[in-house]
Amino acid sequence: MSMVLEAGGAAPGEPGELLSVDPRFRIVAVGGFAIVVISLDSFGALGVALAVALATLIQARLPLARTVQQVATVDTFMVFVIISMPFTIPGTPLLNVMGLSASWEGLWEALRITLKANAVVLAMLTLVGTIGPVELGHALARLKVPHAFVHLLLFTIRYIEVLHAEYGRLRIAMRTRCFVAGTNVHTLKTFGYLIGMLLIRALERSERIMAAMRCRGFNGTFPLIHTEQFSPRRDLGFAFGVVALCCALIGLEVSHVLSF
Repeated sequence: MSMVLEAGGAAPGEPGELLSVDPRFRIVAVGGFAIVVISLDSFGALGVALAVALATLIQARLPLARTVQQVATVDTFMVFVIISMPFTIPGTPLLNVMGLSASWEGLWEALRITLKANAVVLAMLTLVGTIGPVELGHALARLKVPHAFVHLLLFTIRYIEVLHAEYGRLRIAMRTRCFVAGTNVHTLKTFGYLIGMLLIRALERSERIMAAMRCRGFNGTFPLIHTEQFSPRRDLGFAFGVVALCCALIGLEVSHVLSF
């Protein structure tokens, strides 16, 4: 469980000033930035958005190796987008492969999607990925996100490691009975039993947890013990900066449209 909590903690060394901004402002900023970036089409505006996302990443001083690994995971899917989209969007022929024609328009659209995805992912890693899981849940609750969603998030964070440990015990029990996975019906049945037993044990544990919570007076809400330190100069300055950035990106997009 400690590994889960540490994954969203501050970066090693002195954290950047962005990490001290109120989590509520950071969540809203990422949402607004993502909406604006997704609506862009010009490469100039997308390039600026990606550059700003990289600048925030550098300012936050996140671990470089882990961040590159996370971004590379997204870019792995983008490779398939770049390969497939030129063949699915009609336009000026680029090349022919086994009778299939690729277009320049499809290639440009694939590059646009890649730039959008990387800009949004970098912004999320910097502004939201550095918020602790419990702190994130409390920030969402203060943003009036439905309590059911917040409870689901907090319980998932708390018990995903417990369920993983339960899965490990079941796998050990399978190995002690000399189970070896293969491509046969017996293997499929065994993994089906494994999933079913895991669901049953999860259900039983959830019932015990709910009973324990009711014994302690749980009334459907969690007390918000994390108190964000709102700073008008820091947080409002950050908000104005994000608004100015979004307006600048929209201005670049509009100027690109009017130039045609």
